[in-house]
Amino acid sequence: MSDVNKTIQKWHASFKKGTDFDSWGQLVEAIDEYQILARQLQKEVQSPSNSSDFTEDQKKTLGKLATCLEMRSAALQCTQSQEEFKLEDLKKLEPIIKNILTYNKDFPFDVQPVPLRKILAPGEEENLEVEEEDDVAAGSGSSDSFPSRVPGTLLPRLPSEPGMTLLTIKIEKIGLKDAGQCIDPYITVSVKDLNGIDLNPVQDTPVASRKEDTYIHFNVDVEIQKHIEKLPKGAAIFFEFKHYKPKKRFTSTKCFAFMEMDEIKPGPIVIELYKKPTDFKRKKLHLLTKKPLYLHLHQTLHKD
Repeated sequence: MSDVNKTIQKWHASFKKGTDFDSWGQLVEAIDEYQILARQLQKEVQSPSNSSDFTEDQKKTLGKLATCLEMRSAALQCTQSQEEFKLEDLKKLEPIIKNILTYNKDFPFDVQPVPLRKILAPGEEENLEVEEEDDVAAGSGSSDSFPSRVPGTLLPRLPSEPGMTLLTIKIEKIGLKDAGQCIDPYITVSVKDLNGIDLNPVQDTPVASRKEDTYIHFNVDVEIQKHIEKLPKGAAIFFEFKHYKPKKRFTSTKCFAFMEMDEIKPGPIVIELYKKPTDFKRKKLHLLTKKPLYLHLHQTLHKD
C-alpha cells in the first residue's frame, strides 16, 4: 500500500473512532479525536504543493473536512449552540475522507476551509489585542499556535521513590464571568523557580470538558514531574488559562493563578486569579476581578 493510501486509511480510522465515541456519548474523547484529526488535515492543507500527495482541489476538500470536525467539536462543547452541527451531518462526510483521491462531487455543506492560524511570538499579542472586559488589563501573554495544543500534553506519574512524595493536582474548574464565551479553553501548567525558570516540563490540559454558568469544567489530573522534596525553596506551580480568539486568530492567555510550596497539602484548594501578563517572578500581581471567582483544585500526595 502506498504512503498516501496509508495516510488516508489512518484518517478514516480516526474519523470512525471519533464518530463512535460521539454516538456512545463519550464526548470528551470524541472532541479530542475530532480535534487531532482536524489538525492533521490542516497540516496537509498547509504543506507546500511540491511535497504534497494531494491536488489543490483535494486540499480544499480536506480543509472543509477540518472545518466540519471543528464545528462538531464546538457543538459538543457548547450546549447553547444555535447552529449545531449534528453527528448525522458529520457521518455524511465519511465516504469523502475514505475516497478523497477519487471524490469529485460538490462538498455537501456550505463551509470554508479553516483559516490558517497565526503563530505569534510572546509579546506580539500586546500590540494586537485590547480585552473587552473592564477588569482585564491588556498586556503581553504567552501565545501559541492553537493546533499544536489541542489534545493536551499531560504526562504520566513519575515512578515512586522511597521516602519521596509525588503530587497529583486535579484541575476541577475555573470561575470566569464570561465562561460561556471562551473558545477551546485549556490550562498550561508549569513549575517555576523564584526567577521564573522552568523546573519541570510544561504541560497543557486538553480542552475543557464543559461550560456551565460562570464555570469552565476540566476535571483533569496533572502529575507534577518532580518529587516535592526536590523542588527548591520559593518554587511555585503556575496555571495559565488560555482560549482561542477567532477574530485575531491566535490563542491568548486570559489570566493565571499559582500555588506556592506551603500550599501543597492533600485535599481541595481554591486559588485567586490574576491579570495577565503571567508574572512568573510574582513581583507585580493584580487580581483579575473583585468578584469571588477562583481556580478550584484538588491535591493528592503519593508517598512511598
